[in-house]
Amino acid sequence: MDWRRSLSIALVYVGTVVGAGFASGREIVEFFSKYGFSGMIGIFFSGCLFMYFGRKIMILSIRIRAKNFDEFNRFLFGPALAPLVTFIQFLMLIGVTSVMLSGTAAVFEEQLRLPGAAGLLLTVLLAGAVITMGKRGVVFVNGMVVPLLVLFSFSLLWKSAEFGDFPGKVFSFDGFRISALNSAVAYAAFNIALAQGVLVPAAAEIGDVRTVKLGGLLGGAILTAVMLASHFVLVQLPDPASFQIPMGAVIGRLAGSFYFLYILVIYGEIFTTIIGNVYGLERFLQTHFPGGKRRLGLFIFFSCLLLSLIPYGTLLGFLYPLFGYVSLIYFLFLLLREKRQGE
Repeated sequence: MDWRRSLSIALVYVGTVVGAGFASGREIVEFFSKYGFSGMIGIFFSGCLFMYFGRKIMILSIRIRAKNFDEFNRFLFGPALAPLVTFIQFLMLIGVTSVMLSGTAAVFEEQLRLPGAAGLLLTVLLAGAVITMGKRGVVFVNGMVVPLLVLFSFSLLWKSAEFGDFPGKVFSFDGFRISALNSAVAYAAFNIALAQGVLVPAAAEIGDVRTVKLGGLLGGAILTAVMLASHFVLVQLPDPASFQIPMGAVIGRLAGSFYFLYILVIYGEIFTTIIGNVYGLERFLQTHFPGGKRRLGLFIFFSCLLLSLIPYGTLLGFLYPLFGYVSLIYFLFLLLREKRQGE
């Protein structure tokens, strides 16, 4: 077992899951913090799912020698259902990448007062350079961004602990709500199914079961820790659900000196999601259209750029719930496979 490779796959796992919604605090509020104490329980439950299913996907990928999410889906769902699941997953990876590219333009325009087109161009050029390096490039970028995310999250937690009734707000018990667990499952299901795009080829390249087992556990543990830190910070707000960018409100009130670090973290989280998704898409397309990394990368980025320039809300409003249901079915099939194989 290689500890360094386990850590690298853990960082890629975390970097692919977190994105603009995570950095803004919106996802944590919507899925966890609005439930109060029950939301904290939900984070622990979601973290367990991240650890268990992330590890399971990578172990199965090695055993069946799947090189991309399409080959994995064919094993998991069979020849009848797999094409439909793969098609939905392909659309979601393209869609989420397009939204993230739009997010980079928004960061440049709203936060840095620079042209959004410059943000798009810079991101595409940087991401293209990373993708041509393959897994090595993806690992390198995540190795820089994810530790920065962890440092930022816990620095903000430490800062927020100095203000107000911190323990009272964090541990205030207002009754347990089962809907918090439903929300935790939905959050984990959606993100794990998307992360499959990068976990499958990454596991195939590593090829060692013990290494990916530890990587899945570490990745899930880091995600749990960062989600908890964000939750503890966000519940300090009087009504976190009322803010469009809850984390920005926290920084404005508690730690204005963290502003530029926050912008860097937002951009970094968006960027790691983009390269993770594009890496998964490129590995999938290589099987069907072998034409070199640069051509496939250009095709993916061009498609995502086109989508990022048009109104995308209606399509995402349809695909996100649909993919959420597919993700839950995905969990069920993984569990059935495990039971059948007696693992």
